[in-house]
Amino acid sequence: MIWLTLLAMALLVFSSRYLFLEPRLPLRLNAQAQKLLSYSSPAVLTAIWAPIVFLPEGELSVSWHNPYLVAAIVAVLLAWKLKSVLLTAVISMAVFFLLSAF
Repeated sequence: MIWLTLLAMALLVFSSRYLFLEPRLPLRLNAQAQKLLSYSSPAVLTAIWAPIVFLPEGELSVSWHNPYLVAAIVAVLLAWKLKSVLLTAVISMAVFFLLSAF
């Protein structure tokens, strides 16, 4: 039953992606649907990082003693100023590891 579920899920995901990526199919989204889908990536990424940053041990932590929060703030500021993904990732990870070591 597990294999059947995995196969069904794989077919569903593949077919939903294929419908939008195959250029020979006449399926096109209108402007409103395209605008709506443009919000899906930030929404998914926010759903991933927000619990990690604000609930590191299962409880709300918005103090400066939370290394996840401090490193996230540093990452946002670095990304805004430097506009370099690699430098932002390296420096904010270094800040996180230094804060969690102490």
